[in-house]
Amino acid sequence: MATIIKMPKQGNTVETCILTKWYKQVGDPVAAEDLLFAYETDKSAFEEASEVAGVMLCLLCEEGDEIPVMQPICAIGEAGEDVSVLLAELPTTPEALASPTTAEKPMESPVSVTMPLLEPEKGPKAPSPRARRLAQSMGLDGAQAVGTGPNGRIIERDIYALADGIVRTAPALGAMDYTDVPMSNIRRRIAESMHQSLSAMAQLTHHSSADASTMLTQRAQFKSRGENITLNDMVLYAVSRVLKNHPDLNAHLLDNKIRRFHGVHLGVAVDTDRGLMVPTLFHADRLSLAEIAREAKALAEQCRAGAISPDKLSGGTFTVSNLGALGVELFTPVTNPPQTAILGVCAILDRPRRDPNGFLQIYPALGLSLTYDHRAVDGAPASRFLKELCEAISQMDKLLDGREG
Repeated sequence: MATIIKMPKQGNTVETCILTKWYKQVGDPVAAEDLLFAYETDKSAFEEASEVAGVMLCLLCEEGDEIPVMQPICAIGEAGEDVSVLLAELPTTPEALASPTTAEKPMESPVSVTMPLLEPEKGPKAPSPRARRLAQSMGLDGAQAVGTGPNGRIIERDIYALADGIVRTAPALGAMDYTDVPMSNIRRRIAESMHQSLSAMAQLTHHSSADASTMLTQRAQFKSRGENITLNDMVLYAVSRVLKNHPDLNAHLLDNKIRRFHGVHLGVAVDTDRGLMVPTLFHADRLSLAEIAREAKALAEQCRAGAISPDKLSGGTFTVSNLGALGVELFTPVTNPPQTAILGVCAILDRPRRDPNGFLQIYPALGLSLTYDHRAVDGAPASRFLKELCEAISQMDKLLDGREG
């Protein structure tokens, strides 16, 4: 009997996913653990492998379609098997799709399967609705594109490929060659979030620096013992301890109230091929330095592999973004709403200062940039947090006294 494959549900908050690529087409053999398709949530990307073997009988959606979770998207079974009856028995309402107990109940109106079950249709295919709208917005004839979608249908990427081969003319500037690169779902959500942040918040940034001498010494000691603990891990540790003394910075601004959190749940900005992702170190204030180091690295690896649960990409109460490894000396991080603040970690620079005897000396200064929502936090409390954090970092050895393994 054929098996209906549904769009997986990733996390408790995800309601729809975008199917980005089919790895199997109608009529292709499928072995257990073969990749079937790739898909994205608003913050991460995944690939789905088959749990059954057989032949791909039908595809019920196209690449680029936004699909509710648990909705049927394809069927795998024996060659020549008729799945129309099986599909007609599936539920169609969002409530029914979300309930595993309704899968065996007959639905009020049957699913209409318009795609071929085995043999692709011959001849040219009309563009999908999304491809047609994109072609119109770009001033292109979508019918000229070469279809690479299911059964040769023209889809969005085919319109972009068509555009890549066209030289456009800007009346005032003359002929210009360029390529339009479609924004991924993740990139679009980042854009929306950042625009919302800058539009809705009264953001202000304070810049300071901490003496990194002790931290660098600690780092060298960890390295000599084979412990993989980075400077950023130590900054995260310091933030998790200091932040509890400043509740309005470990908070969310929600309408006319400030929600102060009892635990510190650190968002850690991670650069990936798909864009910026911010996984959460939950209860970072309860974790040892070694635990923070392990969990932060594991979260970053999951983000870059596209295998992180969406549940780990929300719930942060404060965010740390580190651009120091890229040589950035100073920057203005953008607050991640509804959080009230974000810390930017910059490069370590040699700076002069006077010692107690009045002589100039050079010391390693770690740049720190704190952006906060002035609607929730005033300048003086924000400055006190930054001052205490700098002191904690400059005395990293004392801060780590009594740490767990």
